[in-house]
Amino acid sequence: MNKPAFDPNNRMSPPGLPAHLADAINPDTPTTGVPTPRVSRAFYMGDFKITSLLDVTGLQNDPKSEYAKEVPQAEWEQVSKDNFLSIEELQFFITPTLIETPKERILIDAGMGKGGLTASLAEAGVSPESIDVVIITHLHPDHIGGLMSEGRPTFPNARYVAGAVEYDFWKKMPLDMLPAKLVKMMFTPLAEKTTFIGAGETTVSGIAAIESFGHSPGHLCFMLESQGQQIMLTADLANHYVWSFAKPDWAFGFDGDTDMASKSRREVLGMLAADKIPMIGYHMPFPGVGHVETREDGFRFVPFTYQMHG
Repeated sequence: MNKPAFDPNNRMSPPGLPAHLADAINPDTPTTGVPTPRVSRAFYMGDFKITSLLDVTGLQNDPKSEYAKEVPQAEWEQVSKDNFLSIEELQFFITPTLIETPKERILIDAGMGKGGLTASLAEAGVSPESIDVVIITHLHPDHIGGLMSEGRPTFPNARYVAGAVEYDFWKKMPLDMLPAKLVKMMFTPLAEKTTFIGAGETTVSGIAAIESFGHSPGHLCFMLESQGQQIMLTADLANHYVWSFAKPDWAFGFDGDTDMASKSRREVLGMLAADKIPMIGYHMPFPGVGHVETREDGFRFVPFTYQMHG
């Protein structure tokens, strides 16, 4: 009999931080990987001005252990070779998104909390005090680590939006689970200022939650719509621009429920491809903006280059 989704005793439930993210928490970790700008060139979608903000980037060794642990070595090597990828390392990215509407300045996710996001905001000319709304896609450490700074809210004037299913799960988990401990430290102090929502709901005009459970118990994507134009923030629906797209059924090591995560990937990516809706992915190569197309039994991420501009 299969174990229930997100059983804390299930080995597929998130046990803590991936090694590369744990390393990234260390402020002494040297910058690695391909040099990357901190702030993307902003583009407009209807009345929305959208900017990608780099929080952390670096190199990760042994990506197979995270992205394709149960995949036969020959298949892993062939898929990687066909896409010009090293099988020994990858560069990871953590990319919150800034959205400026005619009424509000909105931040989607808050990064690791080691200064990268606030440095990027400063470079974009945005102060933490000027953020009106912080929307959290899910409560994993690399999305909530920047919510608090030295015990105080990093964004003191903001209200918050998060998934009800997600918070209900993590607040019940034992604190010896690192994600649960960080939720209590970084998010729970803000719960009274948070509106908890479900699929299709929103407290920000033009930004609607899309249920995409699996990576975490209540993982949400967000559809942005303005003046008839749309773009989706896919968060951690897919965590690598090749492996997660070409092989959406490969079990990603930090998906809490791998079957549910695969189902969500196929449904959401299939919709984006069919309707030709662009996306921004939290872990895609910076700035994370692109299209999805179908390819064989999977998908392909097609990054934007010059198509969107301010």
